[in-house]
Amino acid sequence: MEYYSNLTDEKLMLLLKEDDHKAYAQIYDRYKFILHAHAVNKLRDREEARDIIQEVFTYLWAKRGQIEFTGSLSGYLYGAVRNAILNKISRKRVHEKYHDSMKVFALQEQVVTDYRVRENLLRESIEREIALLPPKMKAVFIMSRNEYLSHREIAWKLEISEQTVSKQITNALKILKVKLGVAIYLLMIMHL
Repeated sequence: MEYYSNLTDEKLMLLLKEDDHKAYAQIYDRYKFILHAHAVNKLRDREEARDIIQEVFTYLWAKRGQIEFTGSLSGYLYGAVRNAILNKISRKRVHEKYHDSMKVFALQEQVVTDYRVRENLLRESIEREIALLPPKMKAVFIMSRNEYLSHREIAWKLEISEQTVSKQITNALKILKVKLGVAIYLLMIMHL
């Protein structure tokens, strides 16, 4: 191995292209610490820097036959580390954006689902209480709130006075207010 430590980078690159494991080991030993320090300086994380260096040297060995060294070996390795760091940062940003968007989506979906469940429960409670009203009062109330008929139209259909219609609706609302509570009563007035 002492022989390889005396070789120039250019000679090591040629030997590497010829599948020389010892030349590869020498390149690794020669540059691993300085490249790691460079990566730590950029990433501020020793483990991530170690992963980057591992990726760069794994790529160097895997593609040793295809890599065209046009400049210096050190320049190539620094460039490879820089590109790997930029790729890692880019992937991390994409991952964070995706994670954040999924959190926002999950929260929105939960709110919408929760709202729909509550709305359905409220609607069922209201319908159940309306069904328990006395028959004539229920008929007047449904015509007023569900069919959107005026007091005059209801009175004409049921052959009763407008005053009776008004009194029936008032009494129905009082009963529902007591049974459903003030908050639900207010929601019902607004949405029915």
